[in-house]
Amino acid sequence: MSTPAGVFDWSPKEPSRLFYQTRLRRPLIDRAEGVYIWDEHGKRYLDGSSGAMVSNIGHSNPRVLAAMRAQMERATFGYRLHFENEPAERLASAIAKLCPGDLNRVFFCSGGSEATESAVKMARQYALAIGETKRTKVISRFPSYHGSTFGALAITGYDPLTTPFAEMIHSMPKIPAPRCYLDRDNLNDEERGIRYAEMLRDKIIEIGPETALAFIMEPVGGASTGAIVAPDSYYKRVREICDEYGVLLIYDEVMSGAGRTGAFLAAEHWGITPDIVALAKGIGAGYAPLGAMVARNSHVEAVIDSGGFMHGYTYAGNPIACAAGLAVLHELVEQDLIGNAARMGDKLKARLTALMDDYPFIGDVRGKGLLLAFELMKDRETKEPLPRGLNAYQRLVDLAYDRGLIIYSRRTRGGYEGDHFLVCPPMIVTDAHIDEIMNGLISSLDALASELDLPRAA
Repeated sequence: MSTPAGVFDWSPKEPSRLFYQTRLRRPLIDRAEGVYIWDEHGKRYLDGSSGAMVSNIGHSNPRVLAAMRAQMERATFGYRLHFENEPAERLASAIAKLCPGDLNRVFFCSGGSEATESAVKMARQYALAIGETKRTKVISRFPSYHGSTFGALAITGYDPLTTPFAEMIHSMPKIPAPRCYLDRDNLNDEERGIRYAEMLRDKIIEIGPETALAFIMEPVGGASTGAIVAPDSYYKRVREICDEYGVLLIYDEVMSGAGRTGAFLAAEHWGITPDIVALAKGIGAGYAPLGAMVARNSHVEAVIDSGGFMHGYTYAGNPIACAAGLAVLHELVEQDLIGNAARMGDKLKARLTALMDDYPFIGDVRGKGLLLAFELMKDRETKEPLPRGLNAYQRLVDLAYDRGLIIYSRRTRGGYEGDHFLVCPPMIVTDAHIDEIMNGLISSLDALASELDLPRAA
């Protein structure tokens, strides 16, 4: 068969045949290195959000590229039912050793949605293996985001993403996320943490303890809540309630894992060992599509003994992806990037918090390590959000982008209002990079205040 004339001819001036999510267009990427990305016109951008909180070790790391190249020269694919491969075995071993407690069995996939679905399927098959067949309900939080596939949407609490498919989704029970910064009560932090945790107990009793399969949560919030961190008391109490009712505790660490919060898993900050963990984003760090579900050995053995794990993906444990992931973990550990995330995160958070003195419309700054966010509000005291029609969440991103700074935005309050911005640079960030981020943010905030007639300090 002859090739049709011009089939491989292409010009950036012709209409795009790609299906983008909206009509928003951006320039073509030319190259990337470290914390910087250059577009087709030579303009440089500081990647202040690590893409979508993915590029944890920065771009074009030569050691990761070398590891991928070496694996490519040996084998690019081997189907998991036909062959095992060394990169997958080595990466699973390293992840198990970095995780707390007996989280030592790893199942690979290609991204976050696949990782959370794998976790839910693992939980269900474990319940079947031990004869608790009525356990079918996975409790999650609102707002939350756990992925965009149908199974992940069932446990997601973010209306713009779930509402179009509501009639097609078997939606799961929700409890409020611990957004304590919005509360107006006389409780202290410890009491608030307990109050939110007890909502889990109430929901378990409401749906029937015999039907409660698992509780899934992000230990540090992601895009749906803008890096919320619950009071310390919350994490211990949730673990106790899960243990009391035999409910599996799943931590979605797709965004918070792989060192971004200053520990390999955010769970470690509170001394918690969940039953199952979902990982993605940072373990592949943008070098290859990679995700993982990590579970307790006893749970995995029960499932395998009962007939095997009825689940899988074509690219699960792909040798190139796992070679990349292993090299990424080497960088995290050998370059002390997890420690750097903690140190630089403290500095960046302090400087973001200081912006509240000059910009009264910044209502809250939150997060842990280099998973940080700030939220804009009309009134800091009442917590009233900016009018949704201002579209501040998109406008500030565009203003920063024009100035060569990339940040990430979403709407905090269910997806329709409440403008928050994630500032999550790669974990190789330096003091000079933080200066550059802050200069870009200040210029962008000044421009936003002028455009929208928002107040500034005298």
